[in-house]
Amino acid sequence: MSPPRLPRWLGLAGLLPQLAALAVLLSGDTAHHFQALTLGYAYAALILSFLGGLWWGLAARAEAPPAWLWVAAVVPSLVALASAIPWSEGKAWPGPSLVVLGLALIAALAVDWRLARGGLAPPWWLSLRVPLSLGLGLSTLAIAALA
Repeated sequence: MSPPRLPRWLGLAGLLPQLAALAVLLSGDTAHHFQALTLGYAYAALILSFLGGLWWGLAARAEAPPAWLWVAAVVPSLVALASAIPWSEGKAWPGPSLVVLGLALIAALAVDWRLARGGLAPPWWLSLRVPLSLGLGLSTLAIAALA
């Protein structure tokens, strides 16, 4: 089942900031290299946290949500925050942190799959979430490779 038109287009538009950061890096623009890395990192962390908020909202609207969903809803924000620790300590950054975020965005599909399978998400959920998670996760990993 296809997602409604507005969420589909807004979701796809949500890939544009990451693709723009990737385009700057691929262009070889050394003057904006670090800006593209940091914005790519920040956007991936922001959207990972946003996913947790989506899951929290689905749990909150459910009659009797499973306990695992409440936990899963908090994990993305904690992963996003933890990915900033190397930067705060002056260690290797942002490459390794971008890898963590890219993989977490792709791994989030496991939660989305359980939500859909358990009837906790709309019937069109996976048809929206799969391209968005893969698109953002893979573009984040590509940015990490160019860090």
